[in-house]
Amino acid sequence: MARPVWTGVLSFGLVSIPIGIYTATDSHTIHFHQLQRGTSDRIRNRRVNERTGEEVALDDIVKAYDTGEEYVLVEPAELDDIAPGRSKSLEISGFVDLAEIDPIFFDRTYYVGPKGKEYTKVYALLEKALAKAERAGVATFVMRGREYLVALKAEDGILTLHTLHWADEIRNPRQEIPDLPAATGTRAGAKEMKMAEQLITALGMRWEPEDFHDTYQDKVSALIKAKGAGETVEKAEPAAEATNVVDLTEALRASVERARGGGRRKAGPASGKARDSLDAPDSLDSLTKAQLYERATAAGVPGRSTMTRAELAKALASGSRAA
Repeated sequence: MARPVWTGVLSFGLVSIPIGIYTATDSHTIHFHQLQRGTSDRIRNRRVNERTGEEVALDDIVKAYDTGEEYVLVEPAELDDIAPGRSKSLEISGFVDLAEIDPIFFDRTYYVGPKGKEYTKVYALLEKALAKAERAGVATFVMRGREYLVALKAEDGILTLHTLHWADEIRNPRQEIPDLPAATGTRAGAKEMKMAEQLITALGMRWEPEDFHDTYQDKVSALIKAKGAGETVEKAEPAAEATNVVDLTEALRASVERARGGGRRKAGPASGKARDSLDAPDSLDSLTKAQLYERATAAGVPGRSTMTRAELAKALASGSRAA
């Protein structure tokens, strides 16, 4: 069983429930050690006094705020003293429609559970009421020396807590990003807009999160395994080039056809003129890197395991002309 990252009391109105908050997500990040190049010596990070160069014990470290003229020292106990109740209470201020909370405000997600079987009835009551009302409870609480704005939601029979950004933490995109369409007066043509809408419709899909996984971490794991065995891995495809504005309409048209299946060809054995046609540059451009690699393997193209998609297509086209 997981341990709660925070325990306290959830209250709404005059009703209170002792709760625990649990981490809801994991990270796929592969952690590396740091070594000095050419050795097996680990690099360590230590807490060092910058004046003496000596390592300092954690108990001897205090927080300090730099006013520009001097440091103001603050002890952990002093931070607890200014909010003794709030560090152990999560009081709902009110309930809002879920649709009112813009997705940009959501940060992290936690699970909320009752601290004891005797509180499951009150917990279930709040969960079912929130689910039926399609509302979220808005609250603030203190955890690990920081105050959080949160939304309490009902999801699949349990309560979830979503930390939210404060309003003044959200940056204004019009002040942060140059060359936005509204600022430059750029407008899309009616034909381009229609094709863009057709492309969105053609690429329509159901949201199935299980269909997606972290392919980059898979490649990092494969790289580690290959290097450990003294082998090499194939290079990733280069980043796509930006679409030329002049070619936008054609790019949209081709994208719609490809999404509808018109631009896809099944890979398989071919002979004579059919093979020449499939190995033509235009045909190779429509294939994925995996399909190109499969053909390169069948054709015995040397060095294919380290080639990019563009290099595979070039090698197959060159081999076809030579034949």
